[in-house]
Amino acid sequence: MSTEELDIDNAAAEDAEESGMYEHFSFTADRGQAVVRIDKFLTNRMEHVSRSRVQSAAAAGNIWANGKPVKSNYKVKPLDAISVVLPYPPRVVEVIPENIPLDILYEDDDLIVLNKAAGMVVHPGHGNFSGTLVNALTYHLQDLPMFKTGDVRAGLVHRIDKNTSGILVAAKSDAAHNRLARQFFEHTIERLYVALAWGTPSPPEGTITGNIGRSVRNRIKMQVFPDGEQGKHAVTRYRVVENFGYISLLECKLETGRTHQIRAHMEYIGHPLFNDERYGGSEILRGTTFTKYRQFVRNCFDILPRHALHAKVLGFVHPATGNPMRFETPLPQDMSTVVEKWRRYSAGSADL
Repeated sequence: MSTEELDIDNAAAEDAEESGMYEHFSFTADRGQAVVRIDKFLTNRMEHVSRSRVQSAAAAGNIWANGKPVKSNYKVKPLDAISVVLPYPPRVVEVIPENIPLDILYEDDDLIVLNKAAGMVVHPGHGNFSGTLVNALTYHLQDLPMFKTGDVRAGLVHRIDKNTSGILVAAKSDAAHNRLARQFFEHTIERLYVALAWGTPSPPEGTITGNIGRSVRNRIKMQVFPDGEQGKHAVTRYRVVENFGYISLLECKLETGRTHQIRAHMEYIGHPLFNDERYGGSEILRGTTFTKYRQFVRNCFDILPRHALHAKVLGFVHPATGNPMRFETPLPQDMSTVVEKWRRYSAGSADL
């Protein structure tokens, strides 16, 4: 494996901003298609997909024929348009259960909701085979079938960056996994982030639209392609909560879930996240040239040695009960301390 490939794999393991943990397939039955059960049809059409995995997706309502959800015994007919959403297949490696403390916000027989600390990688990958959230989950849930297989993505339906703090949900069964994956695929999940960004976006409330894909110049970061010819469709809504002059506190709502979406979109509009090294926010981009001011910013960087982004709210429909669920977490200490320092600074009373 080349150095560039290793860098990309490390970036994928460490940084995957709400990247969907599912895949979407579409097929059109041939004109001469013999009438056959849809689970058999899909198993024959899709490599390395078991019949039981297809049946689990159908039970969750994740298979459609001609736009309507169908069960696994549906008979495929000529020219049927078939669509299916599946959680990514297991990647079997040796995942060592590790007794790592978890900040559990909620747990029942179907799912677990966690508040992830900044600095924790979500799942094992090149250079990060221990100390990850999946290592911790594998220990905490080691008696469940899903967590006995050595799957490096066990239960995951989404991820957040290594250095982003905040809320994650993981499934504890195949049925819950499929139903949650469908909600992420259909963008019905409520996701609200809090961020600190350089400058103040104008207007103070707006929408950023631009396809996001791997950068053509730097393969470990993402790039916005406004013409839509590359990348995947991405939409971020933002609102300025507080204006501190040289930086601002924002709320960002994700309408889509692309890798590094908020970070790439904020760089694209000229307001990279505070101390986001990969996207240009770790330099002093706004403010005066006074030594005391520059020292004040460097002190803030020391307190918050990561990009200033927190996944504050996650809302979804419970995969078993159908009840709406909504979880919210306060800013972690590093971000709240820096916000308060800027609040005092903008009021003219900061301890430079």
